[in-house]
Amino acid sequence: MRKERGFTLIELLIVIAVIAILAGIALPRFKGMHDEGNIAKAKGELRSLQVAAESYYAHNSNAYPTTLSALTSASPVIVSSVPNDPFGSGSYGYVRGGTNNNFYIIYSVGPGGNGSAAISATDTVTETNGSSCIYVSNIGQDAQP
Repeated sequence: MRKERGFTLIELLIVIAVIAILAGIALPRFKGMHDEGNIAKAKGELRSLQVAAESYYAHNSNAYPTTLSALTSASPVIVSSVPNDPFGSGSYGYVRGGTNNNFYIIYSVGPGGNGSAAISATDTVTETNGSSCIYVSNIGQDAQP
């Protein structure tokens, strides 16, 4: 008599169950990694936009741009295009204010998707909408999500 080689139905079901459990453990971690990657991307792009705003200031009579899109039409050309916020449906937020409009904030809505920032009456950064956004500013240090 010849013995068949291969998996029995029970062994096959056990293998499928183990694979399903491992996939269930791994998938939520990929979402977290995706958010971490978007945070790193946003921070890098915000720092680049901050350097572009400071360059605009140096080349345009010590005035900050009125909008981020002004960076694309500046002379000399500072940036070719303003990147989109990885957490939002549009570009990064930009706020000017303070005494003589000498402060700015460039921000991402953050992982929650609804964060924003403003310049308070005391020339400090105020996060609004109850969510932590990611921002750069010439007021103080960068926010850490």
